[in-house]
Amino acid sequence: MIKDTSNQDSVVQRKTHKKNWILSLGGVVAAGVLGYMLLSAPTADVSLAKESLKVHTVSKGDLVRDIITTGKIIAANAPQVYSPEQGYVMLNVMPGDFIKAGDTIAVVDSPELQSTLKQEQLVLASLQSDLARQELDVRRQTLLLNKQADLAKVELDAAIREDKRAALSIENHLISQIDFEKAQDDLARARVTHKHAMGEIALAADTLAFELKTSEDKVARQALIVKELERQLANLRIRASVSGIVGNVLIQPNALVAKNELLMTLVDLSAYEAQLNVAESYAGELGIGMDVELTMGGETVLGKLVSISPEVVERQVTARVRFPENSVQSIRQNQQVSARILLENKSDVLKVARGSFLQSGGHTAYIVRGDIAEKVAIQIGATSMREVEILEGLQEGDQIITSNYDKFKQAPSVLLR
Repeated sequence: MIKDTSNQDSVVQRKTHKKNWILSLGGVVAAGVLGYMLLSAPTADVSLAKESLKVHTVSKGDLVRDIITTGKIIAANAPQVYSPEQGYVMLNVMPGDFIKAGDTIAVVDSPELQSTLKQEQLVLASLQSDLARQELDVRRQTLLLNKQADLAKVELDAAIREDKRAALSIENHLISQIDFEKAQDDLARARVTHKHAMGEIALAADTLAFELKTSEDKVARQALIVKELERQLANLRIRASVSGIVGNVLIQPNALVAKNELLMTLVDLSAYEAQLNVAESYAGELGIGMDVELTMGGETVLGKLVSISPEVVERQVTARVRFPENSVQSIRQNQQVSARILLENKSDVLKVARGSFLQSGGHTAYIVRGDIAEKVAIQIGATSMREVEILEGLQEGDQIITSNYDKFKQAPSVLLR
């Protein structure tokens, strides 16, 4: 008979109380750890999707305050042409024609001015004839006066000789005392006559010179009148003051125009400027001489702000920027241009990308720490169109939410899902 294994078996007692104690202790520890984590973790009153928010990192670097705007290219030199006189205008050019400086672009026919010139030329010729006649009279009168002076000198010399003979004769008792005294009287009379003759010559010479100078001045004045009329007549051939193209022509050919009436506009193709429209809120920050980056036709050029309009039109001010000639190829008038006005350049500042969070006043920001965004107080400084300077509240490397904070409801912390 085969025996079973009953003799090999032994009774073992179950220790269930020890196992249950270990399991209970483990549950208590796990519950304590979970409770500590829940108590120590920050609480979030608002929950938002992280993908719907913009997050940027705070960094250090250069901050350029700027204004982004648009405008158009305008001619810096666009002279307007006016009619110098009333008359009929014959046009030699049409809008869009290319011209060079000095080309005759229009001719004004002024019969009135031509008639006036002829009349003044006749007056000048008459005055010149009178002057020539007066010069002959002066020469004639000068000869007569010189003749009288010479005769007075001859009589004086004769009286002197007669006085000498009378003096010798009275010593020799050849003549009477009456004859001697008569010789002396004749000498005195001859001296007076000669003296007055010389005085009359001097006075007559001054008078004739004065009258001749007066006539010469009249001729010179009339010559200036004729010269001015000739200049005005020459200006009736209107010439281009710049090289470029003809802009707007404001009259019809052979039209009767008044003096100083606008005829046309010329455009200098070698001198362009950019005219920018800047928002009124930035008007106080603009200054003459500021650098401006202009982008046109895919090219970028650096210019200078040269003028700022003193008036505000439709909540905008107009600024003009001058840039180097030939710096941009294929430039055209009224071509659209994008501009970046550089207001200020600050070096080594704490900055972050500009965003909608500035709408809350720029006094708070939400720092991203894991899945929680915590609200902190900040202070901003200079701002540009792309970046914002951070003065207090943040450090380099911090990540903040730059989106709009309206959905945050001013919560101290936000859970990012």
